[in-house]
Amino acid sequence: MTATDYQTLIGPETWEFIRQTEAAYPADTATLSIADQRAIYDRMCRTFHRGYPPGISAQDQRVAGVPCRLYRRSADTPGEAAIVIYLHGGGFVVGGLESHDDVCAEICAATGLRVLAVDYRLCPEHPHPAAHEDCLNVALAIDGPILLIGDSAGGNLAAAASASLRGRARVLGQVLIYPGLGGPRAGGSYATHSHAPMLTADDIAFYAAIRHGGTEPILPDPTANPLQATDFTSLPPTLAIAAQCDPLADDVTAYVTALHKAGGRAHARIEPGLVHGYLRARKTVPRATESFACITQSISAFAKGHWPFGDTP
Repeated sequence: MTATDYQTLIGPETWEFIRQTEAAYPADTATLSIADQRAIYDRMCRTFHRGYPPGISAQDQRVAGVPCRLYRRSADTPGEAAIVIYLHGGGFVVGGLESHDDVCAEICAATGLRVLAVDYRLCPEHPHPAAHEDCLNVALAIDGPILLIGDSAGGNLAAAASASLRGRARVLGQVLIYPGLGGPRAGGSYATHSHAPMLTADDIAFYAAIRHGGTEPILPDPTANPLQATDFTSLPPTLAIAAQCDPLADDVTAYVTALHKAGGRAHARIEPGLVHGYLRARKTVPRATESFACITQSISAFAKGHWPFGDTP
């Protein structure tokens, strides 16, 4: 197979983002202790932290026993508006309330909605289904409508939670940002972008195994891999976004196709020239800026019961 020409596909602003990320998160980080991996990841995220928009405050609290952080506009009073539940990425191993702190604050500012970031339990100390259970318990503890948003591993958790919450919670919509949904790892984007910058096929296999104590299960488990489900009906309106230069890209199109076949509303968006983790580049890479605007606009639309896309059968 001909090697993918990333020098052509990826623009200079994105290459600069990749270089900055690699400088803060060395290639051998996965060989270090879990504690060191988490510390390095948090420091890397902090180098891209943009602070809070004016008028946004945050407060740490526990919801259903799970550590969370609630973002709100300072002048707001609690009301009936939907709450955005944000599930962070990090391969189910790294990340937490600090890694996506400014992302959540900006979603709050852009949408005017309260945002609840969930510090779900991580692997390897807490293998699957611990994180899934934490996300479900938080969602079920919210009195009122919710939206589920997640990036990477968090996108996986959001999709799995949406399926498990059918008939149990009022989920107005979900936004899945470069999620790993458990699609086949032979051919397609997994082959074309197996050595993509920021995330490789080997990385995906590593994190999938560690999530299950070192060995992936043989039997299908939709709570771990939403694409292994047999029922895609009654899922909420969905925006699923992939970076073009990402082995996981085909998971997005496969998931949206499954929702369409089940009669659901779903929109797939493939971001040209972008790479896994591009949310951290939303202030420096124009394509990432546009994508983040689409994310926040879609959240606002879903919260109002509107469908912002015109491609649903």
